[in-house]
Amino acid sequence: MLSRSRCVSRAFSRSLSAFQKGNCPLGRRSLPGVSLCQGPGYPNSRKVVINNSVFSVRFFRTTAVCKDDLVTVKTPAFAESVTEGDVRWEKAAPAKAKPAEAPAAAAPKAEPTAAAVPPPAAPIPTQMPPVPSPSQPPSGKPVSAVKPTVTPPLAEPGAGKGLRSEHREKMNRMRQRIAQRLKEAQNTCAMLTTFNEIDMSNIQEMRARHKEAFLKKHNLKLGFMSAFVKASAFALQEQPVVNAVIDDTTKEVVYRDYIDISVAVATPRGLVVPVIRNVEAMNFADIERTITELGEKARKNELAIEDMDGGTFTISNGGVFGSLFGTPIINPPQSAILGMHGIFDRPVAIGGKVEVRPMMYVALTYDHRLIDGREAVTFLRKIKAAVEDPRVLLLDL
Repeated sequence: MLSRSRCVSRAFSRSLSAFQKGNCPLGRRSLPGVSLCQGPGYPNSRKVVINNSVFSVRFFRTTAVCKDDLVTVKTPAFAESVTEGDVRWEKAAPAKAKPAEAPAAAAPKAEPTAAAVPPPAAPIPTQMPPVPSPSQPPSGKPVSAVKPTVTPPLAEPGAGKGLRSEHREKMNRMRQRIAQRLKEAQNTCAMLTTFNEIDMSNIQEMRARHKEAFLKKHNLKLGFMSAFVKASAFALQEQPVVNAVIDDTTKEVVYRDYIDISVAVATPRGLVVPVIRNVEAMNFADIERTITELGEKARKNELAIEDMDGGTFTISNGGVFGSLFGTPIINPPQSAILGMHGIFDRPVAIGGKVEVRPMMYVALTYDHRLIDGREAVTFLRKIKAAVEDPRVLLLDL
């Protein structure tokens, strides 16, 4: 939602000014029993006398939109929880009109022409002064005047390594809102993180075996995110407190009977978190199709507020950037977030023997005000079991 532009109708302003100065036609009109006078002590008021009764009328300012002053501004889709934005008006004035207007504007001012013309002794330089050679003595110019000529515009590679420069850029609204929400989560929640690791051998084998048939039937590529989304919905049903939230106003715990999982997606504009709704009623194909559609909309910057509103649980996948280990921050007002990381081959003990397996670290950050360690660890182990052996989901184990 954009901050409302402050605009006042010009016609209304002229009428109000005329009324204040007594030039309004109403003030000049002779009506029986009606007169208009200035109210004492109120510079912005008038007194109206009707049938010997005095009524004080106060003026006021308004931002009401009148006639053609309403301007519709089309804006791109905002990110999650962005409630306001800036509107910047830029003039597209013709550049050729300025030189033509300059002589006309300077014509009435004939007196300061002598002062406007620079003296012959100090002409305006049209090019940079030459750099003196080492054999010539230095000129008497100040150092500040010679500095720009010392460093040429196109420096050779490696010539500017010793420079210590900096530049500033204004934070966009999305980054400001993300920073505000993350700080609110730190100040409000008692965040605690528990970790585990997942052997991705079985899920990789299942994907390699069935990805062609899955693509042929559903016209979709089978990824790992759908498995984690389905496993999270399965674990949230087993541990409903992870899907709940604290209402600080009423001091109540709100248990949701539905599961809406937010999936963090990185875009050139920043991090967006579209929501997959009613995950508990979806199969792998439905989840994968929804993830694909939301990802395409995010890359095209076509996500609406409705696509990112709500969510009872969040999954953040830092593994796509090569993250090995990390602690995610809760996305308020939710109570927990699952962090996925990269898949790396590591030696692990399997049946008393050391084997190299594709392993992934996972992290669950939760609000310890609501969720105890037992529920958090049990929840994360449910996800581990479901991903390591997808038959757990089919058999409801």
